[in-house]
Amino acid sequence: VQLVESGGGSVQTGGSLRLSCAASGSIDNVVSMGWYRHVPGNQRELVAIISSSGSTAYASSVRGRFTISRDNPKNTVYLQMNQLKPEDTAVYYCKWTSSRTGDYWGQGTQVTVSS
Repeated sequence: VQLVESGGGSVQTGGSLRLSCAASGSIDNVVSMGWYRHVPGNQRELVAIISSSGSTAYASSVRGRFTISRDNPKNTVYLQMNQLKPEDTAVYYCKWTSSRTGDYWGQGTQVTVSS
């Protein structure tokens, strides 16, 4: 099973993007789906996460601007990003965690926000 991300791109400050992460097949016992981002020279950081029960959590830097959601029938998780800032520029990765088979990572999608 692979996770395929889409929706990255370049926007100006204040713009919006929606990232998608679709699983190519079924992953059993998913306990969480998350979005992470990485800037060269920094550690990969958690941006948003949604649990199997639907509860969500966000990094303080994106709370109120980003929204994570999922569509179970489509095996897809989304990250709606509004009011984007230059400091949001990064490669964004999705990660699904299964209690049976461990972690699955997407290939990453570049988000660039220009001032």
